[in-house]
Amino acid sequence: MPMKTRSNAGVLIAFLVISSWSISLYSLLTWDFSWSNPLTYLMVLVQMHLYTGLFITAHDAMHGTVSSSARTNFFIGQLCTALYASFSFAKLNKKHHQHHQHVHTENDPDFHEGNFLSWYFKFLKEYISFWQILAMALIYNFLKFWVEESNLLVFWVLPSLLSTLQLFYFGTWLPHHGAHDNLHQSRSQSKNHLKAFFSCYFFGYHYEHHDSPGVPWWRLWQAK
Repeated sequence: MPMKTRSNAGVLIAFLVISSWSISLYSLLTWDFSWSNPLTYLMVLVQMHLYTGLFITAHDAMHGTVSSSARTNFFIGQLCTALYASFSFAKLNKKHHQHHQHVHTENDPDFHEGNFLSWYFKFLKEYISFWQILAMALIYNFLKFWVEESNLLVFWVLPSLLSTLQLFYFGTWLPHHGAHDNLHQSRSQSKNHLKAFFSCYFFGYHYEHHDSPGVPWWRLWQAK
């Protein structure tokens, strides 16, 4: 069951993630960057991590841990998935709960008995729709009227694509591939909170997440 708290910490942290992503993206889209500047490559990684933060915040909303209000959880979840890549929060929410209920079985939408690349492309196919691609294409072409296309590609498109790899590798592949001998069919990375945060907002502690899905990402390190 979702963890109910008396504080507004979950909403405040969601606001921090969303505002950090927004401010960073705006700054990068208006930046006259240079490929010879090492900061360019660092900022791609920073923006990738912030994209992942959007998705992790939406994930918390799926478990009702952003707010004790179901309406607020839905609003923040849909906002984050829309900003991430025009996803439908309702669709993601339904599939994610199927994952928790049927983990590592044929009814698990996140599971695939294949190698890394085949599993990754199956993962993308499971969640990306034609209408979503169309929406992103329209937004991209609309933004080109005001933003340099090179900035769009490097700081809007590329970090979001890299983020899908980050989420898949640390949140699906590492925890769930191979054989398991526990109730949640999951493995967990070794205890290293700094590595766990920067790799995927503590979701490398994946057995702990399946064992206590009501713990928000920013408290998951405590479960370890």
